Formats: sequence, structure tokens, C-alpha cells
Amino acid sequence: MKKIFLAIVAVFCMSTMVNAQNWIGVRGAFGSGYGAELSGQWGMGGNRLETDLGWASGTNWSYINLTGIYQWTGAIAGPFGWFAGVGANLGLYSGSNADYNGFGLGLAAQVGLELNLSIPLQFTLDFRPQWDFIGHSGFGYGGALGIRYRF
Repeated sequence: MKKIFLAIVAVFCMSTMVNAQNWIGVRGAFGSGYGAELSGQWGMGGNRLETDLGWASGTNWSYINLTGIYQWTGAIAGPFGWFAGVGANLGLYSGSNADYNGFGLGLAAQVGLELNLSIPLQFTLDFRPQWDFIGHSGFGYGGALGIRYRF
């Protein structure tokens, strides 16, 4: 029985890995305080996990932010698709204002469109609101253009 269970788990894991598409690239974000991000998308069957490491700075502030979003995906037509998801973000902020110093933890959402080419390139356009409720608190939003390479 134990061998059968292990065989079923192995087949499930291999089929998930075969269907998974992993992407790595960058997101150029715009909006309320967003900057550039290193971005990865990790296939999970038909859905995926997006992880982004971002940084930005202004006249009197700067931040480093790590975001993880679980995304549901779907097809529109041909190489075009959509995605939407929810997740969390963790940030370190510094600035001349005391409210902009320290740690932030919050929730994030994301919705967007993607173009998956026949060559291993993906282009995305998305919108992401986020709300930090621990530490540095506040609401922010941003859009982003992304380009990723499939491996």
C-alpha cells in the first residue's frame, strides 16, 4: 500500500512539473511609489505563484519590497491570456518622515493581461493595489509592464 501511495504521489508531482511553466524577468512599475521589480512566475498546474522583489526611491524615501501573489490564469484568444490573484507583501521602508521608517506587512491583489509568444517570451500589463496594515501602514497601487523569459 505504501508503494502504491508513493507511486501516485510521484506521478502527480511529475505531471504538475510537466504542465508547469516557469518565467523569470522584470516588471517596470508605475503608480504610488512603485519602482522596478525582479519577477518570477512559478507554475502550479493551471495556476501559478508570482514572486517579485522590488525597490524604489524618491526625494526623501526608499523601500525594498517582497511580494507573493497566487494567480488564477485563463485564456482569452490565441497567445493572449488573463490573470488575477491575491497575496501578501513584506517591505522595509526608510525616509525623512518617521511614518516611512521600518517594516511593513500587508495584503496585495493583482489583475492583468499577458501575451505568451511562441518563442519563450511573455509580456504582461497589470494593476496591483496593496494595503500595508502592520508597521508602515497605508494603501498603495500601481500598474506594471513586465517582460519574462520562459525556462
